[in-house]
Amino acid sequence: MSAHPPAGDRHGEIGTAWSAPRGGSRPPDPGHGRLGDGIVFAGVLMLCGGVLAVLQGIAAVAEDDVYARIGSYVYELSLTGWGWIHLVLGALAAVTGAALLRGMAWARFTGVFLAALSLVLQFLFLPYEPLWSVVVMAIDAFVIWSLVSWQERGTAQATRR
Repeated sequence: MSAHPPAGDRHGEIGTAWSAPRGGSRPPDPGHGRLGDGIVFAGVLMLCGGVLAVLQGIAAVAEDDVYARIGSYVYELSLTGWGWIHLVLGALAAVTGAALLRGMAWARFTGVFLAALSLVLQFLFLPYEPLWSVVVMAIDAFVIWSLVSWQERGTAQATRR
């Protein structure tokens, strides 16, 4: 009697019958049970951007000297008004970003909507903080692109056929 089972006979190995499927182990499915990279990217950007918008809103509501006073402006709104807009939109963006990271289905459409709204509002806020507004507009564009271009696994396979 030999100490080793014959080649190809897996029944002599302890635990193999339960741990490996017939034909050997298969590589894990990369898209199964995971969020897409674009969704994670958008979720992190929205979460960070939302927190920064809340801080921006607090500075505006407190009428801190962070923002320069501007003269006449077509879309003029009081600094306190802009602060509350940034506070509310930032809180909603942070919650939506966290929901994206948790894989909530509703957060994808909401994320696109909030990022588009933020992009427009940052354009209107340009005279107060031009460089920061342009940076946030670029971040919003990346969020929109990430959320719109990501396809679910089943949808991506159906379009390839």
